[in-house]
Amino acid sequence: MDPVLMCRLSKPLLFLAAFIWGTSFFIMKNTLDAVPVLWLLTFRFTTGAVLVGLLCGRKWRTRFTPDYVWRGAVLGSLLFAAYAVQTFGLVGTTPSKNAFLTATYCVLVPFLHWAVSRQRPDRFHLLAAFLCITGVGLVSLNGSLTITWGDLLSLGSALFYALHIVAVNKLSDRRDIYLLTSLQFAFTALLAVIGGLLLQPFPAQALSQPGVFWPLAYLCVVSTTVALLCQNVGQVWSDPSSASVILSLESVFGVLFSVLFYGDPVTPRLLA
Repeated sequence: MDPVLMCRLSKPLLFLAAFIWGTSFFIMKNTLDAVPVLWLLTFRFTTGAVLVGLLCGRKWRTRFTPDYVWRGAVLGSLLFAAYAVQTFGLVGTTPSKNAFLTATYCVLVPFLHWAVSRQRPDRFHLLAAFLCITGVGLVSLNGSLTITWGDLLSLGSALFYALHIVAVNKLSDRRDIYLLTSLQFAFTALLAVIGGLLLQPFPAQALSQPGVFWPLAYLCVVSTTVALLCQNVGQVWSDPSSASVILSLESVFGVLFSVLFYGDPVTPRLLA
């Protein structure tokens, strides 16, 4: 890949990932009514692992080395923790509050990256993070900010997302990001299926319903496979602090789609 081209494409790819995730909050909220959390993650990441694995093709023979396995396991474990905690949190709060509290990872990433790589965030990173979290709060928080168990889980997921963003930057160095992404998805799916078998019933009846199957297919193919692949590829050619600010736009897009398709009111605070 041409490094100059990839540097130019990195931030648009991150922006696309945030846009796709913004469409998924209300879809995922509705799907959770029929599909338990851990099985939802199993379907999403099994699909992602298979699709990206097929995309890699001959890379499995020419570029794969054993160290990809532990790197994929670390990234997959962090991704599973982030998605599981966030998705369980969504059960106990509203999509907008879930989006806002999760997006606080943009404040955490510069400091975690500083701890790992000894690269101190500059004043522009800090200002961008402050403006970002202020804007997301204005857009996403409506009514009184009460703390529920769902809110606490959503806030906890922000830490795992921040750790995942920093880990992608650290562990993907000089590695094929497509192979690493496929293994990351596989380990995430493995953890989810183990949890599902132990804790939740398999939603066989729900999968036969078109109203469940098609939203689930969108979450599997677009919101998981395409969006996370865009994130990982974009992060390889971008710094973690900038990436976290761009990715946090998912909550803004989430509210935008609610206004466009669900008739949510446009308030002065939202415009601000």
